[in-house]
Amino acid sequence: MRLVRKDLEKDNAGQVTLIPEEPEDMWHTYNLLQVGDSLRASTIRKVQTESATGSVGSNRVRTTLTLCVEAIDFDSQACQLRVKGTNIQENEYVKMGAYHTIELEPNRQFTLAKKQWDSVVLERIEQACDPAWSADVAAVVMQEGLAHVCLVTPSMTLTRAKVEVNIPRKRKGNCSQHDRALERFYEQVMQAIQRHVNFEVVKCVLVASPGFVREQFCDYMFQQAVKTDNKLLLENRSKFLQVHSSSGHKYALKEALCDPAVTSRLSDTKAAGEVKALDDFYKMLQHEPDRAFYGLKHVEKANEAMAIDTLLISDELFRHQDVATRARYVKLVDSVRENTGTVRIFSSLHVSGEQLGQLTGVAAILRFPVAELSDQEDESSSEED
Repeated sequence: MRLVRKDLEKDNAGQVTLIPEEPEDMWHTYNLLQVGDSLRASTIRKVQTESATGSVGSNRVRTTLTLCVEAIDFDSQACQLRVKGTNIQENEYVKMGAYHTIELEPNRQFTLAKKQWDSVVLERIEQACDPAWSADVAAVVMQEGLAHVCLVTPSMTLTRAKVEVNIPRKRKGNCSQHDRALERFYEQVMQAIQRHVNFEVVKCVLVASPGFVREQFCDYMFQQAVKTDNKLLLENRSKFLQVHSSSGHKYALKEALCDPAVTSRLSDTKAAGEVKALDDFYKMLQHEPDRAFYGLKHVEKANEAMAIDTLLISDELFRHQDVATRARYVKLVDSVRENTGTVRIFSSLHVSGEQLGQLTGVAAILRFPVAELSDQEDESSSEED
């Protein structure tokens, strides 16, 4: 993402002009947009024209419109963003108040105006425009007959390919069918890696599986690379890292990212940091439950006691349509930072973000136990009984 211009007033009203450069920038834009904002961008509109003879024709024209945002639709797999709203600025092709849907395009600038730019939105712009922030990881999560090729970017996990091959069982004295099917499966996974992984950007390719599947696959892949003189794979051999996972399904990616060998290699990536923070929270919940809270009310109470060391919060909560509710989450984030706490905003498109979503989307690791809240809970539950 490239920041072209930023005009903010003292009361934090104003506008920002941005150019999305990568598909992932559409996800950032989706998180910046809210109903009621004003969006100015280039778009194509179908216009009807009437000639002097009275015949009516229609043609498509490119024009720049300013919409008051009413609905936002994001396709996470195609990374496409459509914004629907009413026209609020005079235009020769579109009447005031007429509806239009703008599809934001890569490398075309847009201007977003808000009545209130809060700290969370401004931080997201800063992160999206920082090139050092996008240290990317690719992952192949596999088991016999099933593999998922994923790209783990700082803010989303994208499944680029799913490979499924039926592997027959080994028969006594005859394993040829099983071996042939397995070879066909490995070949398809290898092709998927070459097709979807950009080795110029990707720092590390995780190969995760139960048992010895990952070792067998890597042996096969590099033997084939030597046979066919595949320079792409041979030059990037050092980027492949084998780790254990319980299955070949996408959710097993969290286990792979938790592996100590992986965390040391990916220490500078946001995804690994999110997974570690969530892992620390679960450990704390297990061993010292008075220092691990989740749910907005509990976390707010802990924040009042200035007890929060690390706040874990899902970016999904900042897309809340109710302004007051959204402001409550922003206030919580600002307050934790003021009290020298760490704030980790999880992406809801990551495996770790999905897990945090199951814990209401907000959780906290505390500096010291806050037993009073747990006691209040016990008292209220005993009164109800």
